[in-house]
Amino acid sequence: MVKDEPAGTEKRYDDAGIPMANGDEADINPTLLRREGFASEADYRAYLATLGADVPPPSEDYVEVLFPVSEDHMLEARLRELREELENLRARLHVIREQATTVVAENVRWADASAHAQLGDQPWLKLAGAMAAAFVVARGIRRLPLGSVATTALPLVAAALNRKLARA
Repeated sequence: MVKDEPAGTEKRYDDAGIPMANGDEADINPTLLRREGFASEADYRAYLATLGADVPPPSEDYVEVLFPVSEDHMLEARLRELREELENLRARLHVIREQATTVVAENVRWADASAHAQLGDQPWLKLAGAMAAAFVVARGIRRLPLGSVATTALPLVAAALNRKLARA
């Protein structure tokens, strides 16, 4: 008897030396309890017979019986699979759309922050002013009579080059 056990309780052990939880295990028919494997096929069949179970047929006598499946049932199952796949693809597309919206919004924020960092306050107004100034200057250069200016300046440039070459 163990020190912590209350007096009057007695532990019972099974054949393998494992303590039983309560006395119910002792009431079980010992011929139905098998704690080890079977020595032969005959022992196995005898054990199944004691349990009252039918002996399964040997594997070589086993015949597979195919149940006919209607074509409609197969088509409905395939249609169900395709619908599930379509729902899955729709969910993925929804996630991709949300991610694309987030990326575009972040790019706009980045561009705005970059413009503020480079140009200070009201960067878009400064950019618009620079573009307008470039347009006006380009328009003014187109209106200049550069053909006559170039014709007059070309002999002067050639003479300056000749003088430099003569000194060298």
